[in-house]
Amino acid sequence: MISERKLKHLEICRDIDVGPRRKTTHLEDVELVHLATPELDLSDLDLSTVFLGKRISAPLIISAMTGGHPSTKKINESLARAASELGLGICVGSQRAALEDPSQEDTFRVVREASGEMLVIANIGAAQLLSPERLSLAKRAVSMICADAIAVHLNPLQELVQPLGDTRYRGVLSAVGDLARDLGVPIVAKETGCGISREVASRLLESGVSAIEVSGAGGTSWAAVEYYNAQSKGERSKAEVAETFWDWGIPTAMSICEIRSLKKPVTIIASGGIRNGLDIAKSIALGADLAGVARELLVPAFKGHREVAARLERMIHELKAAALLTGARDIRSLKSVPTVLSGGLLNWIIQRGLGVGQND
Repeated sequence: MISERKLKHLEICRDIDVGPRRKTTHLEDVELVHLATPELDLSDLDLSTVFLGKRISAPLIISAMTGGHPSTKKINESLARAASELGLGICVGSQRAALEDPSQEDTFRVVREASGEMLVIANIGAAQLLSPERLSLAKRAVSMICADAIAVHLNPLQELVQPLGDTRYRGVLSAVGDLARDLGVPIVAKETGCGISREVASRLLESGVSAIEVSGAGGTSWAAVEYYNAQSKGERSKAEVAETFWDWGIPTAMSICEIRSLKKPVTIIASGGIRNGLDIAKSIALGADLAGVARELLVPAFKGHREVAARLERMIHELKAAALLTGARDIRSLKSVPTVLSGGLLNWIIQRGLGVGQND
């Protein structure tokens, strides 16, 4: 059942527009101030960074997408090979299917097999952490792919509108704290398209997470995915509720600012509608440390690792172009380039009293 659902989700994301109807990432509200005399050569740039103890060639990882069905093995292999060739990192999709059915483990193991020493992040759902066996489950997820860290995905909206979704969420924060204390690898907390507020980020940090992936609104809407999923199953009521919440969530740009306003040591991963290198540059200028990309790579992944690598190379080149045109030699200097904020993003910052702004 879970295995088939994973494949259904993947096919919906590949074949149907499940992006926002009205909401955007609001990265268009961020302008990077052009520098006509950058006094840099392109070869001077070094955009490599260290994330979770491993150096990656650019501030970019492949975010969680798939696994858990025989048809997804080739996709994960394509993603992993491309990431390995470019020196990036990858987070696998939810490993629940393989934790419940060991015959699906190879659809995830292929990521480590294709990647060598590349940064690999395991993935478990918050709902699974409510099991008394949560530590054992998390350890199995990590050992399955020799992961360097594990992501805990937070998806209450998706579960609410998903046919047979799990709506138990009481106790998740303490369960995350248990993992952070006992698992032995870093914890990445990630949303699934609805963003992270500063209040939630603060609680997650108190629980011991090392990084937060915002996965804000403006990219793939999992309410939209579940709308089509429910429709295909004839579950009209679920589909109607999912449609109501199609555009629910905190936009990506706002979520970055929410977490940044805490001024606490945490790695911020910008994701949710990141479509090109300029989006990455704007995210870093807002306060993110790196970016995660998923659906932009999905169609290329069906074709093969060369197509995935080509798309990633283009994004990295665009990021380097944005860095050069703002005079940023590295990630640290990109974080302090002059920016102008406007529109909904500026209004959000003011109303939420985030106190973030240029070079804060």
